[in-house]
Amino acid sequence: MNIILKTTAAACALIAAASAATAECSIDGGRVNIIGNEFPAIQTVAAAAAECTGVTVEANLTADHQTLNVAGMSGNPAEYTSAIVANSSIVALINEDVIRPLDELVAEYGKDIPQRQLITVGGKVMAVAFMANAQTLTYRADVLEEVGLDVPTTYEEVLVAAEAIRAAGIMENPVGGPYAAGWNLAQEFNNMYLGHGGEFFEPGTAKISINNEKGVATLEMMKALTEYMNPDYLTHDSNGTSAEWEAGNVALMHMWGSRAQVLMDDEGSEPQVYENTKVAAPLMVGDSGVPASTLWWDGWTVAKNISDEDAAATFQALAYAVSPQTLNDTTMNQAVWLIDGYEPAPVSEGVLAAVASGTKPYPMLPYMGLLHTASGDNIADFLTGKESAEQTLADIEAAYNAAAKEQGYIQ
Repeated sequence: MNIILKTTAAACALIAAASAATAECSIDGGRVNIIGNEFPAIQTVAAAAAECTGVTVEANLTADHQTLNVAGMSGNPAEYTSAIVANSSIVALINEDVIRPLDELVAEYGKDIPQRQLITVGGKVMAVAFMANAQTLTYRADVLEEVGLDVPTTYEEVLVAAEAIRAAGIMENPVGGPYAAGWNLAQEFNNMYLGHGGEFFEPGTAKISINNEKGVATLEMMKALTEYMNPDYLTHDSNGTSAEWEAGNVALMHMWGSRAQVLMDDEGSEPQVYENTKVAAPLMVGDSGVPASTLWWDGWTVAKNISDEDAAATFQALAYAVSPQTLNDTTMNQAVWLIDGYEPAPVSEGVLAAVASGTKPYPMLPYMGLLHTASGDNIADFLTGKESAEQTLADIEAAYNAAAKEQGYIQ
């Protein structure tokens, strides 16, 4: 077995453990090269794939995966044989025709994969999901107790709590969030807009529908939150925000459930931080009754521009990696797994609450990525005071319309 992993030290430890294990996966040749994000659950999947013998396995797990996967799968042969994706990122791969339908591979090698894990687009299986995810409230129980407040359930209550924490001199910037300009910032807009009861597009069309009162209210709440964030919030992605949390600088944030295990373990922060780190349901905003979050799945794909041998090897390795054998005392807490045998743990309570509260899934629409990009490119101008909310929404609309017309989604 050969394994090359470009990722964190923690993932390297997982790979080492996998290499020492007695492999139950034997593949007769082929190449596997995975690209995906770098959080623990995906590190576990890459490590499990590496247990397979008779095949070369490589993995590039990086926060930049979404800027690399299309290009890395567009060559012939493709550099990457699989991209680990979510609701949103699979759309770009389908649009660029760089991943293959999996129906024949499922029939040959995936008969044991539960139906709930098979992601179908246009009547064809295009991915195999292995976990659910959502952004939910992460909070410091000790800090809230110190200021005498209950756990917030709305963004309005977060603002009240943030002011109380600052006024008490506990933290100057008690609110955090993945607000890095670009994809992360756009996703925060998506969450908040849905929470206000908004719809991204006019029903049944690709015509944008965010330039309205709900769009303005979304931007205004986002800006109000930034008043209690680190001044460098526009550079803080999920990794940066998690580092702020572990440093003890933040008490309230909307964060991915897949990050909860790292924030709640005893590595990277002092006992006062990790022992008091708790998760709760997604926050509400306004009076729509819709959670200000989106429900996601994460799963793997198989590249189109690779040999049938490499496609078969990739499918078999990853099918093994997301089978019940992957679950143990360590990995069970890393995600809300869709794998048979998963038993929910406290770190999963936020995502489970997101499912129970009716959180809307991120739209798997071919033009949603265009709106996501347009939002990420323009929202910072409002947050930094360069434009009004109305002008920013008009800029997003114009950028989206130009892209959507160019790709034929609207006239």
